[in-house]
Amino acid sequence: MFNWLFARHHGGKFLLRIEDTDKARSTKEAIDAILDGMNWLGLNWDGHEYYQSQFWARHAEVAHRLLERGAAYRCYMTQVELAEQRETAQRERRPFRINSPWRDVTAEQGDKPFVIRLKAPREGETVIDDRVQGRVTVQNVELDDFVLLRSDGTPTYMLAVVVDDHDMGVTHVIRGDDHLNNAFRQLVIINAMGWPEPVYAHVPLIHGQDGAKLSKRHGALGVDSYRDELGFLPEAIGNYLLRLGWGHGDDEIISREQAIEWFDLDHVGKSPSRFDFKKLENLNGHYIREADDGRLSDLVAAKLGISGTQKEQLRRAMPELKSRANTIGQLTESAAFLFSTRPLDVDEQASALLTPESREVLRAAHAKLQALADWEIASLEAAVREVAEGLGVKLGKLAQPLRAALTGRTTSPGIFDVLALLGRDESLARIADQMEPIE
Repeated sequence: MFNWLFARHHGGKFLLRIEDTDKARSTKEAIDAILDGMNWLGLNWDGHEYYQSQFWARHAEVAHRLLERGAAYRCYMTQVELAEQRETAQRERRPFRINSPWRDVTAEQGDKPFVIRLKAPREGETVIDDRVQGRVTVQNVELDDFVLLRSDGTPTYMLAVVVDDHDMGVTHVIRGDDHLNNAFRQLVIINAMGWPEPVYAHVPLIHGQDGAKLSKRHGALGVDSYRDELGFLPEAIGNYLLRLGWGHGDDEIISREQAIEWFDLDHVGKSPSRFDFKKLENLNGHYIREADDGRLSDLVAAKLGISGTQKEQLRRAMPELKSRANTIGQLTESAAFLFSTRPLDVDEQASALLTPESREVLRAAHAKLQALADWEIASLEAAVREVAEGLGVKLGKLAQPLRAALTGRTTSPGIFDVLALLGRDESLARIADQMEPIE
């Protein structure tokens, strides 16, 4: 999102590259989920999407060029030798870094399998002026001779991402700060090839409310889960993620147009933000109340499996329904009573309201409502209030069992709206169902 906003703010290009060097994880389903999620969030990319695997020949070419320049070497170490070095490092309680005996050997070793490793500098330091983290320095002795090209000739991510960024003309890389260490390693390749360095901006990761690394229990789900299972709108997700790591004064509700106009790297926070699910839900409620009734009706109708006249009934009810919902799921649940079949499945809380006394109240309300000449909200309200006064009870004492009889639940839109939305025949029939205990 930050890359997209930065590119749009500056009139640049936002490129999408599927980094599929790991074939086991890069399934069609995984790739489709990325494209679907990006499109749903409105993060449109310029041109077609790129696939890293299409450029493996180019990656291998650069690896061999580094070899020719003395910036890389053929390493013939076996897995057993690597394991021995790793065990020694663990025993000596020091970080494991490859110490290859082939680092300074230029002669080829016949048909023996080998990998191509980067010859990382061992003296001096590397400095990055990061647009978020500031000036960061690493001693080159901390860098490792990582693999560029595997023994089967395929490139590693560390090589491929650098080559692709250069060839695609990438000028700015905005990514999670878990990649900051990778930037120092990737700069070795960039400098060895004599390529221009990109501008880096490493953004802090998102944490849970407890300050721990974000996980599924905190809400770290796929984008499709927020849409399909939890019922969030894309504009709410976008607004929330934007404010989670970036700010513009005290503004909380920020449109996409405003975000493009205002976005800069100077106001990206340096500390990890905490994911507050309740805050996201409340923000989503704001966007639901702002959303077009037809759009919301389409989303809810798909979940309820309704169409035609029922969908039109839902659209008429939407102004009242959406005022009480924070998610599409809540909206769907609150709308379900409109299309329930009789006799209603009354939940436990609503059933507790249908006492013998309240059934008598329902009988009085039924008689009064049945006699109404028109079924409009004003007439319905006047009739219900008149019944309450005649029985000497507060309106709530009548509204509660009436709501239970009409919806099977204890929460719903206003009782007069419910009566109007259900219509005369359905309302009277549902009330009549609850006037006598069901055997």
